[in-house]
Amino acid sequence: MNIPPEINYVVATIQQAGFEAYLVGGCVRDLLLGKEPRDWDVTTSATPEQITALFPKTFYENEYGTVTVVNEDAANEALRHVEITPFRLEEKYSDKRHPDKVTFTMSLKDDLSRRDFTINAMAYETSKGQVIDPYNGGQDLKDRVIRAVGDPKERFEEDPLRIMRGVRLAAELGFMINMETINAMAGNPELLKFIAPERIRDEFVKLLMSDNLMPGIVMLQKVGALKMFLPELEEGIGIDQNQAHKYDVWEHTLRVGQHGADRKWGLHVRLAALFHDIGKPRTRKWGGEKNDWTFHGHDVVGGRMVRLIMKRLRFSKKLAETVEKLVRNHMFFTDIDKITLSAVRRIIRNVGEENVWDLMKVRNCDRIGMGRPKENPYRLRKYESMIEEAMRSPTSVQMLKIDGAEVIRETGLTPGPKIGQVLHGLLEEVLDDPKLNDRDYLVKRAKDMAKMSDKELEKLGDSGKESREEKEREALGKIKAKYHVD
Repeated sequence: MNIPPEINYVVATIQQAGFEAYLVGGCVRDLLLGKEPRDWDVTTSATPEQITALFPKTFYENEYGTVTVVNEDAANEALRHVEITPFRLEEKYSDKRHPDKVTFTMSLKDDLSRRDFTINAMAYETSKGQVIDPYNGGQDLKDRVIRAVGDPKERFEEDPLRIMRGVRLAAELGFMINMETINAMAGNPELLKFIAPERIRDEFVKLLMSDNLMPGIVMLQKVGALKMFLPELEEGIGIDQNQAHKYDVWEHTLRVGQHGADRKWGLHVRLAALFHDIGKPRTRKWGGEKNDWTFHGHDVVGGRMVRLIMKRLRFSKKLAETVEKLVRNHMFFTDIDKITLSAVRRIIRNVGEENVWDLMKVRNCDRIGMGRPKENPYRLRKYESMIEEAMRSPTSVQMLKIDGAEVIRETGLTPGPKIGQVLHGLLEEVLDDPKLNDRDYLVKRAKDMAKMSDKELEKLGDSGKESREEKEREALGKIKAKYHVD
Protein backbone atom coordinates (compact mmCIF):
# COMPACT_ATOMS: atom_id res chain seq x y z
CA MET A 1 0.00 0.00 0.00
CA ASN A 2 1.15 3.52 -0.80
CA ILE A 3 1.45 5.04 2.67
CA PRO A 4 3.01 8.52 3.06
CA PRO A 5 6.18 8.84 5.16
CA GLU A 6 4.38 11.12 7.64
CA ILE A 7 1.94 8.31 8.46
CA ASN A 8 4.62 5.64 8.59
CA TYR A 9 6.52 7.88 11.04
CA VAL A 10 3.50 8.17 13.37
CA VAL A 11 2.82 4.43 13.39
CA ALA A 12 6.50 3.48 13.71
CA THR A 13 7.03 5.93 16.61
CA ILE A 14 4.25 4.28 18.60
CA GLN A 15 5.41 0.76 17.76
CA GLN A 16 9.04 1.52 18.68
CA ALA A 17 7.82 2.64 22.09
CA GLY A 18 6.44 -0.88 22.63
CA PHE A 19 2.77 -0.36 21.78
CA GLU A 20 0.55 -1.80 19.09
CA ALA A 21 -0.44 0.64 16.35
CA TYR A 22 -2.55 0.20 13.20
CA LEU A 23 -4.11 2.27 10.48
CA VAL A 24 -7.85 1.93 10.85
CA GLY A 25 -11.21 2.82 9.33
CA GLY A 26 -11.83 4.76 6.15
CA CYS A 27 -8.17 5.15 5.22
CA VAL A 28 -7.72 1.35 5.13
CA ARG A 29 -10.87 1.02 3.04
CA ASP A 30 -9.64 3.63 0.58
CA LEU A 31 -6.17 2.10 0.36
CA LEU A 32 -7.67 -1.29 -0.48
CA LEU A 33 -9.78 0.38 -3.16
CA GLY A 34 -6.70 2.04 -4.63
CA LYS A 35 -7.93 5.51 -3.64
CA GLU A 36 -6.06 8.28 -1.83
CA PRO A 37 -7.51 8.64 1.69
CA ARG A 38 -9.07 11.98 2.62
CA ASP A 39 -7.80 11.57 6.19
CA TRP A 40 -5.73 9.15 8.22
CA ASP A 41 -6.68 7.47 11.50
CA VAL A 42 -4.52 5.35 13.79
CA THR A 43 -5.60 3.11 16.66
CA THR A 44 -3.24 1.93 19.36
CA SER A 45 -2.87 0.09 22.66
CA ALA A 46 -1.24 3.23 24.13
CA THR A 47 -3.22 5.57 26.39
CA PRO A 48 -3.73 9.25 25.49
CA GLU A 49 -1.02 10.30 27.95
CA GLN A 50 1.44 7.80 26.49
CA ILE A 51 0.64 8.95 22.93
CA THR A 52 1.09 12.62 23.83
CA ALA A 53 4.52 11.91 25.33
CA LEU A 54 5.78 10.44 22.05
CA PHE A 55 5.23 13.43 19.75
CA PRO A 56 6.49 17.04 19.91
CA LYS A 57 3.18 18.65 18.96
CA THR A 58 -0.25 17.19 19.76
CA PHE A 59 -3.60 18.27 21.09
CA TYR A 60 -6.03 16.24 23.15
CA GLU A 61 -9.41 17.85 23.49
CA ASN A 62 -12.08 15.23 24.08
CA GLU A 63 -13.01 12.63 26.66
CA TYR A 64 -13.07 9.81 24.13
CA GLY A 65 -9.33 9.39 23.97
CA THR A 66 -8.50 10.89 20.56
CA VAL A 67 -5.10 12.58 20.33
CA THR A 68 -4.26 14.59 17.21
CA VAL A 69 -0.65 14.65 16.05
CA VAL A 70 0.25 17.81 14.18
CA ASN A 71 2.60 17.63 11.18
CA GLU A 72 2.94 21.30 10.26
CA ASP A 73 5.49 20.64 7.49
CA ALA A 74 3.34 18.14 5.60
CA ALA A 75 2.68 19.28 2.04
CA ASN A 76 -0.67 17.50 1.86
CA GLU A 77 -3.34 18.99 4.10
CA ALA A 78 -4.73 15.51 4.89
CA LEU A 79 -1.40 14.65 6.54
CA ARG A 80 -1.12 17.71 8.79
CA HIS A 81 -3.47 16.31 11.43
CA VAL A 82 -3.40 12.58 12.19
CA GLU A 83 -5.91 11.31 14.74
CA ILE A 84 -4.77 8.56 17.11
CA THR A 85 -7.32 6.80 19.29
CA PRO A 86 -6.63 4.14 21.93
CA PHE A 87 -8.39 0.78 21.59
CA ARG A 88 -11.68 1.35 23.34
CA LEU A 89 -15.10 -0.07 24.18
CA GLU A 90 -18.22 2.08 24.25
CA GLU A 91 -21.42 1.76 26.25
CA LYS A 92 -24.96 3.02 25.63
CA TYR A 93 -25.48 6.18 23.48
CA SER A 94 -28.16 8.08 25.41
CA ASP A 95 -27.79 11.24 23.30
CA LYS A 96 -27.70 9.26 20.02
CA ARG A 97 -24.24 10.62 19.27
CA HIS A 98 -21.73 10.06 22.08
CA PRO A 99 -21.22 6.95 24.20
CA ASP A 100 -22.21 7.35 27.85
CA LYS A 101 -18.95 5.69 28.86
CA VAL A 102 -15.67 4.87 27.11
CA THR A 103 -13.36 2.16 28.42
CA PHE A 104 -9.84 1.76 27.09
CA THR A 105 -8.99 -1.84 26.22
CA MET A 106 -5.97 -3.82 25.05
CA SER A 107 -7.92 -5.63 22.30
CA LEU A 108 -7.95 -4.41 18.69
CA LYS A 109 -10.96 -6.63 17.93
CA ASP A 110 -12.94 -4.95 20.72
CA ASP A 111 -12.14 -1.60 19.15
CA LEU A 112 -13.20 -2.70 15.67
CA SER A 113 -16.48 -4.08 17.02
CA ARG A 114 -17.75 -0.57 17.83
CA ARG A 115 -17.38 0.73 14.26
CA ASP A 116 -20.26 1.36 11.87
CA PHE A 117 -19.77 -0.72 8.71
CA THR A 118 -17.62 -3.73 7.93
CA ILE A 119 -15.67 -1.89 5.24
CA ASN A 120 -14.70 0.65 7.93
CA ALA A 121 -13.86 -2.02 10.53
CA MET A 122 -10.51 -3.14 9.13
CA ALA A 123 -7.06 -2.33 10.48
CA TYR A 124 -3.67 -2.42 8.74
CA GLU A 125 -0.35 -3.31 10.35
CA THR A 126 2.14 -1.31 8.30
CA SER A 127 5.36 -3.07 9.32
CA LYS A 128 3.98 -6.52 8.43
CA GLY A 129 1.75 -5.46 5.54
CA GLN A 130 -1.11 -7.29 7.22
CA VAL A 131 -4.85 -6.47 7.12
CA ILE A 132 -6.80 -7.37 10.28
CA ASP A 133 -10.39 -8.00 9.19
CA PRO A 134 -12.56 -9.79 11.81
CA TYR A 135 -15.87 -8.75 10.18
CA ASN A 136 -15.08 -9.68 6.56
CA GLY A 137 -14.98 -6.08 5.36
CA GLY A 138 -12.52 -7.08 2.64
CA GLN A 139 -15.05 -9.49 1.14
CA ASP A 140 -17.74 -6.81 1.32
CA LEU A 141 -15.38 -4.47 -0.54
CA LYS A 142 -15.00 -7.08 -3.28
CA ASP A 143 -18.76 -7.68 -3.35
CA ARG A 144 -19.40 -3.89 -3.30
CA VAL A 145 -21.71 -4.13 -0.28
CA ILE A 146 -22.36 -1.82 2.69
CA ARG A 147 -23.05 -3.96 5.78
CA ALA A 148 -23.33 -2.89 9.41
CA VAL A 149 -20.96 -4.37 11.98
CA GLY A 150 -22.95 -6.77 14.17
CA ASP A 151 -26.61 -5.89 14.77
CA PRO A 152 -27.49 -2.99 12.40
CA LYS A 153 -30.39 -1.86 14.58
CA GLU A 154 -27.98 -1.36 17.50
CA ARG A 155 -25.47 0.48 15.30
CA PHE A 156 -28.10 2.97 14.12
CA GLU A 157 -29.55 3.48 17.58
CA GLU A 158 -26.04 4.33 18.83
CA ASP A 159 -25.65 7.05 16.20
CA PRO A 160 -28.58 7.57 13.79
CA LEU A 161 -26.37 9.64 11.48
CA ARG A 162 -24.97 6.27 10.40
CA ILE A 163 -28.18 5.85 8.38
CA MET A 164 -27.18 8.79 6.21
CA ARG A 165 -23.52 7.80 6.25
CA GLY A 166 -24.35 4.33 4.94
CA VAL A 167 -26.38 5.81 2.08
CA ARG A 168 -23.66 8.35 1.35
CA LEU A 169 -20.95 5.67 1.26
CA ALA A 170 -23.09 3.58 -1.09
CA ALA A 171 -23.51 6.62 -3.35
CA GLU A 172 -19.83 7.61 -3.23
CA LEU A 173 -18.57 4.10 -3.91
CA GLY A 174 -21.37 2.87 -6.14
CA PHE A 175 -22.11 0.01 -3.67
CA MET A 176 -25.34 -1.74 -2.72
CA ILE A 177 -26.60 -1.87 0.88
CA ASN A 178 -27.04 -5.27 2.51
CA MET A 179 -30.74 -6.16 2.99
CA GLU A 180 -30.58 -6.52 6.79
CA THR A 181 -28.77 -3.20 7.02
CA ILE A 182 -31.18 -1.32 4.76
CA ASN A 183 -34.18 -2.78 6.60
CA ALA A 184 -32.73 -1.47 9.87
CA MET A 185 -32.27 1.96 8.26
CA ALA A 186 -35.89 1.98 7.09
CA GLY A 187 -37.13 0.64 10.41
CA ASN A 188 -36.57 3.77 12.41
CA PRO A 189 -35.60 6.88 10.39
CA GLU A 190 -37.22 9.03 13.11
CA LEU A 191 -33.98 8.58 15.04
CA LEU A 192 -32.54 11.32 12.82
CA LYS A 193 -34.62 13.82 14.82
CA PHE A 194 -31.98 13.48 17.55
CA ILE A 195 -29.15 14.56 15.22
CA ALA A 196 -27.89 18.14 15.06
CA PRO A 197 -28.73 19.90 11.76
CA GLU A 198 -25.04 20.63 11.16
CA ARG A 199 -24.15 16.91 11.17
CA ILE A 200 -27.03 16.08 8.82
CA ARG A 201 -26.00 18.93 6.53
CA ASP A 202 -22.39 17.71 6.36
CA GLU A 203 -23.42 14.17 5.38
CA PHE A 204 -25.91 15.51 2.85
CA VAL A 205 -23.25 17.72 1.29
CA LYS A 206 -20.90 14.76 0.95
CA LEU A 207 -23.65 12.87 -0.85
CA LEU A 208 -24.39 15.83 -3.13
CA MET A 209 -20.71 16.08 -4.03
CA SER A 210 -20.53 12.39 -4.97
CA ASP A 211 -20.82 11.21 -8.56
CA ASN A 212 -24.07 9.37 -7.79
CA LEU A 213 -26.26 12.16 -6.45
CA MET A 214 -29.52 10.83 -7.92
CA PRO A 215 -29.36 7.22 -6.66
CA GLY A 216 -28.15 8.49 -3.29
CA ILE A 217 -31.17 10.76 -2.82
CA VAL A 218 -33.52 8.05 -4.07
CA MET A 219 -32.05 5.72 -1.43
CA LEU A 220 -32.50 8.36 1.29
CA GLN A 221 -36.14 8.63 0.26
CA LYS A 222 -36.66 4.85 0.17
CA VAL A 223 -35.40 4.36 3.73
CA GLY A 224 -37.47 7.32 5.00
CA ALA A 225 -34.49 9.50 5.88
CA LEU A 226 -35.11 12.30 3.35
CA LYS A 227 -38.45 13.32 4.88
CA MET A 228 -36.74 13.77 8.24
CA PHE A 229 -34.61 16.71 7.09
CA LEU A 230 -35.81 17.73 3.61
CA PRO A 231 -39.55 16.92 3.28
CA GLU A 232 -40.03 19.72 0.73
CA LEU A 233 -38.14 17.69 -1.86
CA GLU A 234 -40.53 14.74 -1.46
CA GLU A 235 -43.50 16.98 -2.27
CA GLY A 236 -42.56 16.59 -5.94
CA ILE A 237 -43.22 12.82 -5.97
CA GLY A 238 -46.10 12.05 -8.34
CA ILE A 239 -46.58 15.71 -9.29
CA ASP A 240 -47.13 15.55 -13.05
CA GLN A 241 -46.01 18.48 -15.16
CA ASN A 242 -47.16 20.00 -18.45
CA GLN A 243 -46.54 18.57 -21.90
CA ALA A 244 -43.06 20.09 -22.15
CA HIS A 245 -41.84 17.64 -19.49
CA LYS A 246 -41.29 13.89 -19.74
CA TYR A 247 -41.02 13.39 -15.96
CA ASP A 248 -42.85 14.33 -12.80
CA VAL A 249 -41.35 17.03 -10.58
CA TRP A 250 -39.50 14.48 -8.42
CA GLU A 251 -37.72 12.63 -11.23
CA HIS A 252 -37.04 15.83 -13.16
CA THR A 253 -35.50 17.38 -10.05
CA LEU A 254 -33.22 14.40 -9.48
CA ARG A 255 -32.11 14.33 -13.11
CA VAL A 256 -31.34 18.05 -12.99
CA GLY A 257 -29.23 17.58 -9.86
CA GLN A 258 -27.47 14.56 -11.33
CA HIS A 259 -26.39 16.54 -14.38
CA GLY A 260 -24.72 19.04 -12.05
CA ALA A 261 -22.83 16.11 -10.52
CA ASP A 262 -21.98 14.68 -13.95
CA ARG A 263 -20.41 18.00 -14.91
CA LYS A 264 -18.50 18.21 -11.60
CA TRP A 265 -20.02 21.61 -10.86
CA GLY A 266 -19.77 23.17 -7.41
CA LEU A 267 -22.00 22.68 -4.38
CA HIS A 268 -23.97 25.89 -4.94
CA VAL A 269 -24.87 24.83 -8.50
CA ARG A 270 -25.87 21.31 -7.38
CA LEU A 271 -28.03 22.71 -4.57
CA ALA A 272 -29.70 25.20 -6.91
CA ALA A 273 -30.25 22.47 -9.51
CA LEU A 274 -31.83 20.23 -6.86
CA PHE A 275 -34.00 23.03 -5.46
CA HIS A 276 -34.85 24.94 -8.66
CA ASP A 277 -38.41 23.54 -8.92
CA ILE A 278 -39.04 22.97 -5.23
CA GLY A 279 -41.88 25.53 -5.36
CA LYS A 280 -43.79 23.71 -8.12
CA PRO A 281 -45.97 21.41 -5.97
CA ARG A 282 -47.24 24.41 -4.00
CA THR A 283 -48.06 26.49 -7.11
CA ARG A 284 -49.51 23.85 -9.47
CA LYS A 285 -52.88 24.72 -11.04
CA TRP A 286 -54.84 23.29 -13.93
CA GLY A 287 -55.90 25.59 -16.75
CA GLY A 288 -54.31 28.38 -18.72
CA GLU A 289 -54.34 28.86 -22.49
CA LYS A 290 -53.20 25.29 -23.16
CA ASN A 291 -55.56 23.70 -20.61
CA ASP A 292 -52.61 22.07 -18.86
CA TRP A 293 -50.74 22.22 -15.57
CA THR A 294 -49.28 25.63 -14.74
CA PHE A 295 -46.75 26.59 -12.07
CA HIS A 296 -46.88 30.38 -12.11
CA GLY A 297 -44.62 31.96 -9.49
CA HIS A 298 -42.88 28.72 -8.54
CA ASP A 299 -39.53 30.47 -8.87
CA VAL A 300 -40.56 33.11 -6.30
CA VAL A 301 -42.11 30.56 -3.94
CA GLY A 302 -39.09 28.28 -4.42
CA GLY A 303 -36.70 31.08 -3.53
CA ARG A 304 -38.54 31.64 -0.23
CA MET A 305 -38.55 27.92 0.52
CA VAL A 306 -34.83 27.67 -0.18
CA ARG A 307 -34.11 30.49 2.24
CA LEU A 308 -35.85 28.55 5.04
CA ILE A 309 -34.27 25.21 4.10
CA MET A 310 -30.75 26.62 4.01
CA LYS A 311 -31.30 28.29 7.37
CA ARG A 312 -32.76 25.13 8.91
CA LEU A 313 -29.76 23.05 7.80
CA ARG A 314 -27.34 25.71 9.06
CA PHE A 315 -25.72 26.49 5.71
CA SER A 316 -23.59 29.63 5.65
CA LYS A 317 -25.40 32.89 4.95
CA LYS A 318 -23.32 33.53 1.84
CA LEU A 319 -24.06 30.11 0.31
CA ALA A 320 -27.74 30.41 1.22
CA GLU A 321 -28.02 33.79 -0.51
CA THR A 322 -26.30 32.48 -3.64
CA VAL A 323 -28.52 29.41 -3.93
CA GLU A 324 -31.64 31.49 -3.30
CA LYS A 325 -30.66 33.91 -6.10
CA LEU A 326 -30.08 31.06 -8.54
CA VAL A 327 -33.41 29.43 -7.72
CA ARG A 328 -35.32 32.72 -7.70
CA ASN A 329 -33.99 33.69 -11.15
CA HIS A 330 -33.73 30.31 -12.89
CA MET A 331 -36.78 30.99 -15.10
CA PHE A 332 -35.18 34.02 -16.78
CA PHE A 333 -33.43 32.08 -19.53
CA THR A 334 -36.53 30.03 -20.37
CA ASP A 335 -38.67 32.93 -21.60
CA ILE A 336 -37.51 34.08 -25.03
CA ASP A 337 -39.65 37.24 -24.77
CA LYS A 338 -37.48 38.48 -21.88
CA ILE A 339 -34.18 38.10 -23.67
CA THR A 340 -33.08 41.58 -24.63
CA LEU A 341 -29.68 43.01 -23.87
CA SER A 342 -31.18 45.35 -21.28
CA ALA A 343 -32.97 42.39 -19.66
CA VAL A 344 -29.69 40.47 -19.53
CA ARG A 345 -28.05 43.45 -17.84
CA ARG A 346 -30.84 43.44 -15.25
CA ILE A 347 -30.44 39.73 -14.51
CA ILE A 348 -26.69 40.26 -14.11
CA ARG A 349 -27.50 42.99 -11.63
CA ASN A 350 -29.97 40.77 -9.78
CA VAL A 351 -27.77 37.70 -9.39
CA GLY A 352 -24.36 39.40 -9.52
CA GLU A 353 -21.60 39.06 -12.11
CA GLU A 354 -20.03 36.31 -10.01
CA ASN A 355 -23.21 34.18 -10.26
CA VAL A 356 -24.58 34.75 -13.76
CA TRP A 357 -22.56 31.98 -15.40
CA ASP A 358 -23.67 29.62 -12.64
CA LEU A 359 -27.25 30.59 -13.45
CA MET A 360 -26.55 29.37 -16.99
CA LYS A 361 -25.24 26.10 -15.53
CA VAL A 362 -28.51 25.64 -13.63
CA ARG A 363 -30.39 26.37 -16.86
CA ASN A 364 -28.24 23.80 -18.63
CA CYS A 365 -29.03 21.21 -15.93
CA ASP A 366 -32.73 22.06 -16.17
CA ARG A 367 -32.76 21.43 -19.91
CA ILE A 368 -31.01 18.05 -19.66
CA GLY A 369 -33.32 17.10 -16.78
CA MET A 370 -36.28 17.56 -19.12
CA GLY A 371 -34.90 14.81 -21.34
CA ARG A 372 -33.58 17.12 -24.04
CA PRO A 373 -30.74 15.39 -25.90
CA LYS A 374 -28.70 18.44 -26.86
CA GLU A 375 -26.85 20.13 -24.00
CA ASN A 376 -25.86 23.43 -25.63
CA PRO A 377 -28.34 24.37 -28.38
CA TYR A 378 -28.32 27.62 -30.35
CA ARG A 379 -30.61 29.38 -27.88
CA LEU A 380 -28.31 28.75 -24.92
CA ARG A 381 -25.29 29.82 -26.93
CA LYS A 382 -27.15 33.00 -27.84
CA TYR A 383 -27.83 33.68 -24.16
CA GLU A 384 -24.16 33.13 -23.32
CA SER A 385 -23.14 35.53 -26.09
CA MET A 386 -25.51 38.18 -24.75
CA ILE A 387 -24.18 37.74 -21.20
CA GLU A 388 -20.61 38.24 -22.35
CA GLU A 389 -21.67 41.27 -24.40
CA ALA A 390 -23.55 42.75 -21.43
CA MET A 391 -20.62 42.15 -19.09
CA ARG A 392 -18.07 44.00 -21.20
CA SER A 393 -16.47 46.94 -19.42
CA PRO A 394 -19.20 49.59 -19.41
CA THR A 395 -18.54 52.86 -21.25
CA SER A 396 -19.09 54.66 -17.98
CA VAL A 397 -17.03 57.00 -15.83
CA GLN A 398 -17.79 54.69 -12.89
CA MET A 399 -14.86 52.52 -14.02
CA LEU A 400 -12.41 55.39 -13.45
CA LYS A 401 -10.27 55.58 -10.33
CA ILE A 402 -11.26 59.20 -9.91
CA ASP A 403 -14.69 60.78 -9.53
CA GLY A 404 -16.27 64.18 -10.02
CA ALA A 405 -15.63 65.33 -6.45
CA GLU A 406 -11.92 64.56 -6.82
CA VAL A 407 -11.77 66.41 -10.16
CA ILE A 408 -13.28 69.48 -8.48
CA ARG A 409 -10.89 69.22 -5.54
CA GLU A 410 -7.75 68.64 -7.64
CA THR A 411 -8.44 71.11 -10.49
CA GLY A 412 -10.28 73.90 -8.71
CA LEU A 413 -13.13 73.76 -11.26
CA THR A 414 -16.59 74.65 -10.06
CA PRO A 415 -19.41 72.09 -10.34
CA GLY A 416 -20.93 72.10 -13.82
CA PRO A 417 -20.96 70.41 -17.24
CA LYS A 418 -17.19 70.76 -17.64
CA ILE A 419 -16.63 68.20 -14.86
CA GLY A 420 -18.49 65.59 -16.92
CA GLN A 421 -16.51 66.56 -20.02
CA VAL A 422 -13.23 66.03 -18.16
CA LEU A 423 -14.34 62.65 -16.85
CA HIS A 424 -15.43 61.50 -20.31
CA GLY A 425 -12.15 62.72 -21.76
CA LEU A 426 -10.30 60.65 -19.16
CA LEU A 427 -12.53 57.68 -19.94
CA GLU A 428 -11.60 57.82 -23.63
CA GLU A 429 -7.92 57.50 -22.74
CA VAL A 430 -8.53 54.62 -20.34
CA LEU A 431 -10.64 52.75 -22.91
CA ASP A 432 -7.75 53.00 -25.34
CA ASP A 433 -5.22 51.89 -22.72
CA PRO A 434 -6.62 50.38 -19.46
CA LYS A 435 -3.19 50.73 -17.81
CA LEU A 436 -3.83 54.46 -17.65
CA ASN A 437 -6.58 53.91 -15.09
CA ASP A 438 -4.22 55.01 -12.35
CA ARG A 439 -5.25 57.75 -9.94
CA ASP A 440 -1.99 59.72 -10.09
CA TYR A 441 -2.06 59.76 -13.88
CA LEU A 442 -5.76 60.67 -13.98
CA VAL A 443 -5.25 63.58 -11.57
CA LYS A 444 -2.43 64.93 -13.76
CA ARG A 445 -4.49 64.60 -16.96
CA ALA A 446 -7.57 66.11 -15.29
CA LYS A 447 -5.51 69.21 -14.45
CA ASP A 448 -4.39 69.44 -18.09
CA MET A 449 -7.94 69.03 -19.36
CA ALA A 450 -9.26 71.63 -16.93
CA LYS A 451 -7.23 74.23 -18.85
CA MET A 452 -8.87 73.26 -22.16
CA SER A 453 -11.83 75.12 -23.59
CA ASP A 454 -15.24 73.46 -23.78
CA LYS A 455 -14.80 73.16 -27.56
CA GLU A 456 -11.46 71.38 -27.21
CA LEU A 457 -12.92 68.93 -24.68
CA GLU A 458 -15.92 68.27 -26.93
CA LYS A 459 -13.64 67.56 -29.88
CA LEU A 460 -11.55 65.21 -27.73
CA GLY A 461 -14.68 63.32 -26.75
CA ASP A 462 -15.96 63.04 -30.33
CA SER A 463 -12.69 61.67 -31.69
CA GLY A 464 -12.55 59.13 -28.91
CA LYS A 465 -16.15 58.08 -29.47
CA GLU A 466 -15.49 57.08 -33.08
CA SER A 467 -12.48 54.98 -32.07
CA ARG A 468 -14.39 53.36 -29.22
CA GLU A 469 -17.37 52.40 -31.39
CA GLU A 470 -15.07 50.73 -33.92
CA LYS A 471 -13.39 48.73 -31.14
CA GLU A 472 -16.80 47.76 -29.75
CA ARG A 473 -17.88 46.43 -33.17
CA GLU A 474 -14.72 44.35 -33.44
CA ALA A 475 -15.07 42.95 -29.91
CA LEU A 476 -18.76 42.06 -30.34
CA GLY A 477 -17.98 40.33 -33.62
CA LYS A 478 -15.43 38.15 -31.83
CA ILE A 479 -17.94 37.29 -29.06
CA LYS A 480 -20.60 36.20 -31.57
CA ALA A 481 -18.08 34.14 -33.49
CA LYS A 482 -16.98 32.47 -30.25
CA TYR A 483 -20.53 31.23 -29.55
CA HIS A 484 -21.40 30.60 -33.24
CA VAL A 485 -24.37 32.95 -33.21
CA ASP A 486 -25.51 35.86 -35.38
